[in-house]
Amino acid sequence: MHNNKLITILKHFNKIDLNQFHKYIISPYFNKSKQLIQFYDIILKGIHSPKPALLEKENVWKKLFKDQKYNDVRFRKLNSDLLKMIEGFLSQQIYDYDNLQKSANLIQSIGNRGIKKMYSSVIRNSNNIIEKHPHEDSEFYFKQYLIQKNYFEITQHEFKNSIRHNLDEIDHHLTIFFLTEKLRSYCNVLSQKTPNIKYNVTFSKEILQLAKKYKEDIPAISIYYQIYLTYVEKENEEHYFKLKNLLRDYGQKFHSVEARQLYDSSLNYCVGKNNQGHTHFLNELFELYQDYLNKGAIYVEGELHPFHFKNIVTAALRLGYFDWTQEFILSNKHKLPVDSRENAYTFNLARLYYYKKEYEKVISLLQEVEYEDIVYSLSSKSLLLATYYENDEIEPLYSLLESFRAYINRRKDLPERWKKSYSNLIRFTKKLTRIIPGDNKALNKIKEELENAGEVADTKWLQSRIAELEK
Repeated sequence: MHNNKLITILKHFNKIDLNQFHKYIISPYFNKSKQLIQFYDIILKGIHSPKPALLEKENVWKKLFKDQKYNDVRFRKLNSDLLKMIEGFLSQQIYDYDNLQKSANLIQSIGNRGIKKMYSSVIRNSNNIIEKHPHEDSEFYFKQYLIQKNYFEITQHEFKNSIRHNLDEIDHHLTIFFLTEKLRSYCNVLSQKTPNIKYNVTFSKEILQLAKKYKEDIPAISIYYQIYLTYVEKENEEHYFKLKNLLRDYGQKFHSVEARQLYDSSLNYCVGKNNQGHTHFLNELFELYQDYLNKGAIYVEGELHPFHFKNIVTAALRLGYFDWTQEFILSNKHKLPVDSRENAYTFNLARLYYYKKEYEKVISLLQEVEYEDIVYSLSSKSLLLATYYENDEIEPLYSLLESFRAYINRRKDLPERWKKSYSNLIRFTKKLTRIIPGDNKALNKIKEELENAGEVADTKWLQSRIAELEK
C-alpha cells in the first residue's frame, strides 16, 4: 500500500496538519470507530519509519488484528473509511477559515428552524465579518450574495411587503461576482498558447460594457479588465503599466492562489516583451517580482517554486544586481521544496558566480554534481560549457562537449526538439573554438548557419561570443 492515495495524502501533511487531523479523528462528532483511530496510528508510524515493510498490507493487518487471518475486503474497507475521513478533514479545514460561508450557512440554518430572535443579530454579525474581510475577490462578492439571498429567504414571508427588501444588494453582489468570474475565465482562455485546443467560452460586448461600468469601483473587475486588454492589445504597453499599478495597490486583496494567477499574467507579459527585444521590460519584470515577494503571494504554503526562484535570479543577474542576488539566494534557499532545494540552490549560485566571472567557483560547484532533474542537468552542463569557454580551458571543454553529446543521445526521455537544441549548442561551441578572432569570413558563415539552424540552446550566448571574436 506504499503508493496508494491514502499514503500519498498523509505524506503531504505537515506537523500541523497531522496534529489537527488527530484531533479530528478522535472527535466522536466526526468518527465513532476506535478501530479506525488505531488503523491510522499504525499507518502513521509506518510512514515515518525507515522500514518500508511496516506499510505492507499483511503487516498492518497483524498490528491491528493480531491473530486474525488477513481479510482483503475488510482491509480495503478500512482504507476507504480512513480516506473518506481525511477528505472530510481537508474540506473542514477550508470551512473553518471561511467566515463568510459560515455566516451564509448560519442564516440559512436559523431560517430553516424559524429562530426569529436571531435574524437581526446574525445579519449584523455578517456585516461585521464582511467589513473586516481582507479580500475583495470574486468569492468575496459571491459569499455576500449568498448571505443577502439567504437573509431575503428568511424575511420575505415574515415581513412580506412591509419593508424594503435587500433585492438591490442581492443583484449587485451577483453581478460583480458574475463579471469578475467571466473576465477571469476569458483571460484564462486568452492565456492558453496551444493553438489546436479550442474553447467555447463566450464573451459578449454587453459583458465588456458592464465591466467598463464597474471597473472604477471594483478592484477585481479593474484588474481582470486590464489583464484582458494586455492580451487583446499587446502592443499598447500602457495597459501593462496600469495593471502593474493596480497590483501594487490591490494585489493583497486576493487569496494567495488567485493573487499568483494575477501576478503570473503580468510576469508573462513582461517576459514576452523582453523576448521581443524590449529590454526595458527586464527591469519591469524584476520590479514586479519584488512586489510579488513583498506581498508574500509568491509563496505556496511557505514554499517558493524553483521556476520563480530561477527567473528572479536571472532577471537580477542580467541587471547586474549581484549583491542582491546573493542575499536572495541565501535567504530563500530554505523556502525551496525539499526535493529540489539543493539542485536549485547550487545551480543558481553557480550562475551568480558565472556572472561575477568567478569561474573556479562555478566549476567547483558544477563539476562533481549530476542533477537528477533533466532540466537542471541540461542547464548545468550548458553553464559549465560556457564557463570552460570563458576561462579558455579548451581540454576540459572538449571533454565536456563529448560527454554532453553522449548524455543527450543516451536520454531516451529527452524530447527531440531539446536534443536538437542542445546538440546545436555543442556543435556551434566547438566551431567557435576553431575560429581565429577577426576572421570575418568564418564568423559571417557561422552567423548565417546559426540563423538557419532552427532550435539552438543559449543562442544569445553564442551570438555574444561571435560578436567578441569580431572585435
